[in-house]
Amino acid sequence: MTPGIILFPGINRERDMAIALEASFGRKPRMLWHKDTDLSGVDLVVIPGGFSFGDYLRCGAMAAQSPIMRAVRDHADRGGYVLGVCNGFQILVEAGILPGALLRNASLRFLSMDCHLKVERADTVFTSRYQLGQTFRAVMAHGDGNYFADDATLDRLEGENRVAFRYATKTGDVAAEANLNGSARAIAGIYSPNLRVLGLMPHPEDLVDPLMGGDDGKPLFDALAAA
Repeated sequence: MTPGIILFPGINRERDMAIALEASFGRKPRMLWHKDTDLSGVDLVVIPGGFSFGDYLRCGAMAAQSPIMRAVRDHADRGGYVLGVCNGFQILVEAGILPGALLRNASLRFLSMDCHLKVERADTVFTSRYQLGQTFRAVMAHGDGNYFADDATLDRLEGENRVAFRYATKTGDVAAEANLNGSARAIAGIYSPNLRVLGLMPHPEDLVDPLMGGDDGKPLFDALAAA
């Protein structure tokens, strides 16, 4: 699988993402400027975190209108793989590739801290190196990470088993105190219907080496590299 990372003005996590991908894939990912529309040769499109276009209007709203996002939609429609992390998740939602919205954190504060995610299914290309129900550590760094959708959408996500991760305690309890941004049903990440598009708020790429303080996020990238 060949990865590519999309660069928007204001994105600032592309180097972290490139380090994580290179560590698992054994080669540097292709960098894709947001005005490009050629995704030929790219199997996995990654939209990293940051503040695309300064988060004007709404987080991800302007980036969702960039020329490359039409190509990303086509790529996803053809069954290509897409990973959006933090601002990348916001962009996927604003582009209509994933449902719902990312609202201001319930505390109205920017959250920068560790959290724990519970794996809701381990049979996808993103999570095959985790165990069902496993919890792992990830890094929160967002002001608008409060996942929201209407009840019908949430029920559909649950019924179709498209919730990827939930905020949980270290021991795996999906409890209110672990849901720091107030996301509906403690949802931290969701899949597209074909399970080939994943959006999540916390940053797995920030924990891929013991020198970073842990490697809890590395199984996600190892799983993609093995696909």
